[in-house]
Amino acid sequence: MSARPAPSNLAGARIDPRGARFAASLTTLVLALALLLAPSAWSVVLLVVQAAFFTVGAVRGVQHTPYAWLFRTFIRPRLGAPAELEDAAPPRFAQAVGLGFALLALVGYGTGLDLLGAVATGFALAAAFLNAAFGFCLGCEMYLLLTRATSKTASTTSTDDNPAGHLPVA
Repeated sequence: MSARPAPSNLAGARIDPRGARFAASLTTLVLALALLLAPSAWSVVLLVVQAAFFTVGAVRGVQHTPYAWLFRTFIRPRLGAPAELEDAAPPRFAQAVGLGFALLALVGYGTGLDLLGAVATGFALAAAFLNAAFGFCLGCEMYLLLTRATSKTASTTSTDDNPAGHLPVA
């Protein structure tokens, strides 16, 4: 499949999966450093920066993050075209999950609940590491499970449409 530019809207956007792994690698480094420096002002600064990057990824799409810009500018030109592109929606959801953990960590550190901050940072770090090291995007898998669960719920026939109450055969 040839690489094509992502559409301006997020529906149907496709991304290079190598860029997502590159971003996960940088996220892993930032979160590991934040965890090592915790609890400190430096840890909070790193978490704020990472939360900002997660926000961009969740709101505008992963292809608009600073990590994606670094990948497009410095890494991808040295690589061949990707074997395939992937849907940007699951990584975008994963960015929202990462944002949730980063915000929870910031609340923890900000309120003196350092253990909460460390655990939330650790969860985000573990998810980023899984993606960076093994190409396993935990947030993406959550997205796919939620999508399947909601599509099964939406596809069941209501009793109003089916007076006898029979369920459709799968």
